Amino acid sequence: MRIAIAIASVGRPAILAATLARLARQTRAPDRLLVVAAEPSDLPCDLRSAGLAAPAEAMFAPRGLTSQRNAALDRLRARTDILVFLDDDFVPACDFLAGVERLFAEHAEIVCASGHLIADGAMGPGYDFADADRMVAAYEHTPRPAPALADDTGAYGCNMALRLAAAPDARFDENLPLYAWLEDTDYTAHFARAGRVVRANAFAGVHLGVKSGRTPGVRLGYSQIANPLYLVGKGTLDARRALKMAGKNILANAAKSLRPEPYIDRAGRLKGNLIALLDIARGRSDPRRILEL
Repeated sequence: MRIAIAIASVGRPAILAATLARLARQTRAPDRLLVVAAEPSDLPCDLRSAGLAAPAEAMFAPRGLTSQRNAALDRLRARTDILVFLDDDFVPACDFLAGVERLFAEHAEIVCASGHLIADGAMGPGYDFADADRMVAAYEHTPRPAPALADDTGAYGCNMALRLAAAPDARFDENLPLYAWLEDTDYTAHFARAGRVVRANAFAGVHLGVKSGRTPGVRLGYSQIANPLYLVGKGTLDARRALKMAGKNILANAAKSLRPEPYIDRAGRLKGNLIALLDIARGRSDPRRILEL
C-alpha cells in the first residue's frame, strides 16, 4: 500500500519545520511527503534537514488551501493509494501512519477517515509544540483502547486519510478561497457517495490550532455564513446542518463580542456574518467575496 502525506502551508516556515521534524518519528514512513507552499519564504531553509525517512518534496501553487491541496492531488494521485492530508501544525503519534495502513487494509469499505484527536487547539487558544509533545508521549505510553469506528458525514481536514481510487475525479473547490472554510466537508462528500467515511481511533495526534497565518476575522465571519449556503446549493451539505452551523456561529460571535477571547477577533467575525447576511438578502452571496473584504 503506497501512502503519501501532503501538507499545505503559508507563512509559517518555523512551524512547518517543527512538524516535519516530528514526522521523522513515524514507525511506518510515508512513501512520499509533499509540502505545497505559495512562495519560497513559506518553506524552511532545507527540507532535507528534517531527518525524514522519505525525502520531503516541495512545490508551489497559488495561495489558498483548496488550490494548494489540488496541486498535491495532481502531483501524487497517480502513484498513491492512500493520501493523508495534514495541517502544518498537526503532531501525529509515532504509529499514526501504521494505524492508517492497518485501518484501510482491514476495512475495504472505508474510503475516508479522520483520526482520534488527543487534543484540538483550534477549539481554544491553541497549544505549542512542547504541549503537543507531552500529550503525544502520554498517549503513546497508555494502553490503547479497542479499535472503534464512528460513521461521519465528512472528515476533519487537519488529519484526513483518503482512498483515492474511491473518488478519482474529486477535487477541492477553488471557489472556497484562502482558509477555505468547510473545504474538507465539501471534498469528502464525494467519498461518502462511494463508501464509508469514519472517525477512527486507529491513528491519533494533536492539532496545535496555531493562530498565526489564519484568515482575518471579517473574512472568516463572511465564510461562516456564505460557505455553508454555497455547499447546500452544490448538494454537499445538508440544509438543516448548514442552518444550524451558521446560526451557532452568529450567536457565538454576537454574545462573545462583548467580552472576546484574546485569540479570536469576535467583532470582525460578527461584522463578516452581517455582511454575508446582507449579501444573501441582496442575492449576491459568494464565498469569493472575502477576497474583496
